[in-house]
Amino acid sequence: MLPLEKINRGEFPLPDQGKAAPGSISSQYFGKTPEGEPIYLYTLTNKNGMQAAIMNYGAIMLTLKVPDRNGNLEDVLLGYGTLEDFIRTGNKPYFGTALGRYANRIANGRFTLDGVSYQLSVNEDHNTLHGGKKGFNKKVWAAEEVYHDDSVGLAMYYVSKDGEEGFPGNLAVKLVYTLTNDNELRMDYTATTDKRTVVNLSQHNYYNLAGAGNGDILGHIVMINADRFTPIKEGLIPTGEVRSVAGTPLDFRNPMTIGARIHSQDPQMKYARNGYDFNYVLNQTGTSMGLAARVYEPNSGRMMEVYTTQPAIQFYSGNNLDGSDIGKGGSVYKKYGGLCLETQHYPDSPNHPNFPSTELLPGQIYRETSIYKFSIM
Repeated sequence: MLPLEKINRGEFPLPDQGKAAPGSISSQYFGKTPEGEPIYLYTLTNKNGMQAAIMNYGAIMLTLKVPDRNGNLEDVLLGYGTLEDFIRTGNKPYFGTALGRYANRIANGRFTLDGVSYQLSVNEDHNTLHGGKKGFNKKVWAAEEVYHDDSVGLAMYYVSKDGEEGFPGNLAVKLVYTLTNDNELRMDYTATTDKRTVVNLSQHNYYNLAGAGNGDILGHIVMINADRFTPIKEGLIPTGEVRSVAGTPLDFRNPMTIGARIHSQDPQMKYARNGYDFNYVLNQTGTSMGLAARVYEPNSGRMMEVYTTQPAIQFYSGNNLDGSDIGKGGSVYKKYGGLCLETQHYPDSPNHPNFPSTELLPGQIYRETSIYKFSIM
């Protein structure tokens, strides 16, 4: 047994399970990894029929079925349909995955703690992206079903060993996906370490509120509750500056379609490969839950609101999708086929003392929560 397994399950016990919820959880064998580890798919269904399907490989969410204004359920997540496809392709777009140890980028895969320099595995040019070559998106997680009066959920556990992908410390992680009867998809993250380390956990769903594979997201109307962003340079690495969005195509403080300014010649948009791939500094202060973003798709009437305790959100418009990814039902995912709203700490924070710290010490508990609330209008 790994040294923090006891901490993982004991420090963060599951809440008391109430009487049977008016939702349900079903599970099925979904295949096995090349190493022979069995993988299961868990389907959460709330009282309204909304569904989320999650597998314990990569804590990946495969489907999210959400009603439109006519009550029709449709899957709004891009992704592959089988475990074999996720493994065969390496899931380079990170469809639906948990992200860790460090979501987003660390420049040159290096940082220093207590005078000790750490070299991480690099997997995007010279940088470390989303945890390295074999981050949390390619790990097998333990899973446990959770029932409450007004929700159903899946608690997932993983212990990352000291030195994994170059990160220090044994890190015990718990991620709970919860589907409420208010059509909220909630993600609760907790972690502990036995050695000073850095942690930035997030999740990488690609949303198309018109339905996955139903065209692009350029007509989606977006509001982001952020006055500032962290500018980038080549390689999408932060410069260290925090700049106002005013007067730039990154300004979504007032609702705007994604396509309205996506072809801007602004140098920042060019760095982001002709689209949006930016870390927005949220206006909320402290660690309280606040509204981070809102997305509306006019044809279906679906709206998604994002609330989080995290200090930032990465808005990505699917710029790197190029039609080479064949997803569920044979869908071809082309450029701008889906959008991501990844709640997080800032990219490359360990190398920028002016950014909010991502350090975690022994005895501390990392806690963050994000909620994606779905409605119609």
